[in-house]
Formats: sequence, C-alpha cells, structure tokens
Amino acid sequence: MDWSRIRAFAFDVDGVFTDGGVLCDLQGELYRTFDAKDGFAVRMAAMNRYPVAIITGGRSVSLRERFLTSGVPAEDIFLGARDKEELLQQFCRRHELTPEQVLYIGDDIPDIGVLRRVGCAVCPSDAVPEVQAVCHVVSPFPGGKGCVRHAIETVMKAQGRWVFDVQLYKALF
Repeated sequence: MDWSRIRAFAFDVDGVFTDGGVLCDLQGELYRTFDAKDGFAVRMAAMNRYPVAIITGGRSVSLRERFLTSGVPAEDIFLGARDKEELLQQFCRRHELTPEQVLYIGDDIPDIGVLRRVGCAVCPSDAVPEVQAVCHVVSPFPGGKGCVRHAIETVMKAQGRWVFDVQLYKALF
C-alpha cells in the first residue's frame, strides 16, 4: 500500500470504533463502548491536520459529542447516513480532496460502496466477508479493539507524522 497518498481519514462507527454491541435503556437511548486508544489516534490525526470524517448510520447525539471531543469538526460528523458515498463526496469537496486520498474503515454491507471508491479501504478483522473481499487492508484488530489506531498510526508513521506535541495537545484538548 502506498501510504504517502493518504491525506484524510473517514470512518463508520458501529463495528469499527465499537465491537458492534449496542445497549438500549427503557427510553430508547443507545450506549456504546469505545476504545480510548482509537480515540487518541483520532486526536493525533486532528492535531496533525488530517481531515477526519465520521459517516455512520447511527443517530445518537452521544456519537456527535464523542467525536467532537476527539477533534472532529461538527461539519464532518455525518449521523443517520443512508447514502455514505454522497457524504464522502461532500467531505472530499469541503477539504479539496479526491476519494483516492482518503482511507476509510468500514465493517458491513452499507460500507461497501465507499470502500470501493477510496484510495485505501480498510476493515476490522471481524468485518463481514463481503467487506473483507473489497478491502486493501484487513486490520489484525477487530472493531472496537484497536483497528482505528492501527490504521491511523500506520499511515502517520509511514509519513513521518506520528509525533506527539504536548503543548498542542494541551491547547486543543
């Protein structure tokens, strides 16, 4: 894989940042568990000025809050996504990117269209077989257990940009 062409990251949520499990309370609020190391990797990408998009069918307000605190701008958080390819195009236009410059991680059937369009299609190790078949990279990590960190860190290290700036981190987060 030519990591040098990657200029942005985009992600599904359930099954990527989470293990796919969702808890629901009696009022219908959904709860998910996220891996803190994945979240830190998103912060590293944001600190190093990589555009980051969240493109998910999930609609919970808590999702927006989770990614805002990770440095993803509100305009790049797409909840309730039904046409993920169109939302990827919006993200690319906003940041003057081509889809070939984006790494996308997805795990299930609704992600296949986007995975086929991007320059680097990645999935967790526990993605459905149809997704694994269209991906350039199958992470050694399952969803919710480090696949996001692995992808971001791999790209940033290959580009010499996996550098932690304590002062910038304190200022941004």
